[in-house]
Amino acid sequence: MANIENRKFIALDISGKNYLSWVLDVKLHLSAKKLRHTIDEDNATSNEERATALIFLRHHIDDGMKYEYLTVENPLELWQNLNDKFEHLKAIVLPKALNDWSQLRFQDFKTVSEYNSTLFKIVS
Repeated sequence: MANIENRKFIALDISGKNYLSWVLDVKLHLSAKKLRHTIDEDNATSNEERATALIFLRHHIDDGMKYEYLTVENPLELWQNLNDKFEHLKAIVLPKALNDWSQLRFQDFKTVSEYNSTLFKIVS
């Protein structure tokens, strides 16, 4: 059990509520591992690279989704399946963020720290 690698970031929730931040984390970590090309269209990857990327992706998704995508053996296919399932969240999150931004008023907060925290939450 000591050899099991810890997660590098929060796993993708089965509801997809953290999908947008998860995508960014995955892209950054795969780039750092020189495996980003494994989730790009028309890639020429070795079996070892595909396996490593697939292990990484499966390690960072909710256990329920692991079973849903149990038969997927290509990281690109898993990436596209997750994208198809959760991409619509951009259409939901952006209008909410714009609404929150328009409603944000400095005078509604007791401290500058609270205001900054809310501001950065909206921006992210």
